[in-house]
Amino acid sequence: MNYFHWIVGGILGLAWASRLVSAALGMPRIPDVSRPEWDRNPVTPRGNPRVSIIVPARNEQEEIEQALSSLLALDYDNYEVIAVDDRSADRTGEIMDRIAASPQAHGCLKVIHIDSLPTGWLGKTHAMWTAGKEAAGDWLLFTDADVLFKPDALRRAMAYAESEPADHVVLFPRMIMKRPGEKMMIAFFQTLFVFGHRPWKVAEPDTKDHMGVGAFNLVRRRVYEAIGTYHALRMEVLDDMKLGKVVKNAGYAQRNVFGEDLISIRWAKGALGVVRNLTKNFFAIMSFQWPRALLSCAALAFLNLMPFLGVWLAHGWARLPYAVALLSMFLIYLGMSWKSAVPAYYFFLHPISTALFMYTMLRSMLLTLWHGGVVWRGTKYPLEELKKGLV
Repeated sequence: MNYFHWIVGGILGLAWASRLVSAALGMPRIPDVSRPEWDRNPVTPRGNPRVSIIVPARNEQEEIEQALSSLLALDYDNYEVIAVDDRSADRTGEIMDRIAASPQAHGCLKVIHIDSLPTGWLGKTHAMWTAGKEAAGDWLLFTDADVLFKPDALRRAMAYAESEPADHVVLFPRMIMKRPGEKMMIAFFQTLFVFGHRPWKVAEPDTKDHMGVGAFNLVRRRVYEAIGTYHALRMEVLDDMKLGKVVKNAGYAQRNVFGEDLISIRWAKGALGVVRNLTKNFFAIMSFQWPRALLSCAALAFLNLMPFLGVWLAHGWARLPYAVALLSMFLIYLGMSWKSAVPAYYFFLHPISTALFMYTMLRSMLLTLWHGGVVWRGTKYPLEELKKGLV
């Protein structure tokens, strides 16, 4: 039996320790645009490039006013905001129109109202594509209707983008977390993110690592058009990450940056709020293939639960490799705690969040198969159409 634990524990210890070392060496290389050296304007011969900020919204009456107000207070001197009311059944469109007509908008907010959705499109991708056709900017910034911007967020990001130079810049948001369940689930999500996506590798052109974040996808207009615009992603549930994928695969320069609280978002309310938000996405991550979803659940259990079980089930020195895996996992939590509001001791809730993420994967798979598609913001998208639209 000890041979079994040495083999299994060795695999787990090596997996977690190698990712810890990789993250410890790689994460410090990701720039932080909140630092003093980025508190400046972009240096270009023609002055500050024009930026078009695109905000799609459907039934966001609780968040949209605060989000648009933060965008209209940016200290960048050459931008426009295009807000898209995507078939909202609440007061979202009315609030947008009121803000656009107010002195606060100083003429830079345009509102587009969409009443119907063409076949072969997701609502959000269609909204962003529609706004992109109206945009006048040299850069397009795609963001969400619940993201809060500090006044210097865009100016700092543009200073970095133009000096790098980059073609696509992702600014990681500060997650606003008010409940223990949110912290537990988001900490687990960030751990998987570090384990699976290696954000420190995104800038390297010879890797497949790519990035996209719905809160802040800043892309050069010529690059956006070269990759086929959002028309190429019209049925992609994971449109933000897939935008990053097509940009990277096309050979353009992609960069990630930290920014402290330059942008912030409360992504979910409570642990079950995270479950609900991810239910739409998880089966799409598996390309709507149920065998992959089941294998992923098994992999999640092995990678995240087995170190906790093995350290109790093994005897003597056979516990050592499991302990290495747990220590590496804890140190990853410790490192993340320096960039987020989640204390390192949330590591001890890792088995609970693992179980909830496995539940989310299975829930996403079963609901999608049961409904024959994804139901998102009141619209059903057939599974066959989603499969055809995968990038």
